[in-house]
Amino acid sequence: MYIFFVIIAILLAMGFAFLKHPLFGKAASSERLQRIKQSNNYRDGEFQNLSHTPAMAEGVTYFGVIKELLFSKVEEAYPIDSVPHVKTDIAKLPADLNGLVWFGHSSYYMQIDRIKFLVDPVFTKNASPLYGTNKAFKGADLTLSEDMPNLDYLLLTHDHYDHLDYTTFKELKDKVGHIICPLGVGEHLEFWGYPAIQITELDWSEAINLKHGISITSTPGRHFSGRSFKRNQTLWTSYVLQVDNFKVFVGGDSGYDTHFKMIGEKYGPFDLAVLENGQYDHKWKYIHMMPEEVLLATKDLMAKRVLPVHSGKFKLANHPWKEPLEKVTSLNDAGPKLQVITPKIGELVDLRNENQVFERWWRQ
Repeated sequence: MYIFFVIIAILLAMGFAFLKHPLFGKAASSERLQRIKQSNNYRDGEFQNLSHTPAMAEGVTYFGVIKELLFSKVEEAYPIDSVPHVKTDIAKLPADLNGLVWFGHSSYYMQIDRIKFLVDPVFTKNASPLYGTNKAFKGADLTLSEDMPNLDYLLLTHDHYDHLDYTTFKELKDKVGHIICPLGVGEHLEFWGYPAIQITELDWSEAINLKHGISITSTPGRHFSGRSFKRNQTLWTSYVLQVDNFKVFVGGDSGYDTHFKMIGEKYGPFDLAVLENGQYDHKWKYIHMMPEEVLLATKDLMAKRVLPVHSGKFKLANHPWKEPLEKVTSLNDAGPKLQVITPKIGELVDLRNENQVFERWWRQ
């Protein structure tokens, strides 16, 4: 019995020490905490969605979800070999090129009117605080922090590990001009060595004018946040990015709701919408969109083109790895006939060419 309690004590001590690692970030304090408490979106000690948003669907338990994720067998949950990909040398792209390169999951680079943006970069091989779990698929792990040029702006949508990676941010520190993130997330970044002057935190509906006449507005999502046990202490967001006469909707993780139509009516139409499509399940349907809802959101936003992301790199749900792209394109073929673009990981998207054609590469 004595040995048992000693082992438990040691395990608890190891767990406590692990939770002190800087990768977990830091809770907001001082002036930042006061600003959070003054937000219209912060009530009862946490940030709130516009609509009632349960983490799980009715009748679903966390234990059941974890059990299924760990023990259920899913055919083609992982690529047999390497995910089809293209290696684009980002640092050598012509300065006057208007393009986008997707790196798998929700990480992508945009270059518009000579301004360089990077969104939700995760260039390590792990979408988890535990090393060796949620490993990146082969072929989706080729782009590294060292491949990035100097960046004008880095955009963050929320602080989950598959969008905000500690190691990547430490590696990019000397390449980032300015970071725009949701309210509260700046505390993590300052804790990791980024100066406060380099960070702008936005609440929903707040906007900032960037250089060269660019504007960015924080808009709602339907999701949650957190890097430890306590959720929703930082905000989650989407963005409206306006560059001259070109407009992009930078969608973070979100369940489907009326906010898409609201954003479309207020800020649309959009030349491009980047929307999450992957790691979904009816069990958590309120916080992640199903493929058919991605098409509904595209219509609500009045977007000319939609780029489905949040797939192709990590297994975070029990569906085949290529199902998200297969479903959203097949559903579109049968119905809405929207312009769904499907670049390979690393393939260059011409942002000014609405006639660019892409393969259905996941069928290879």
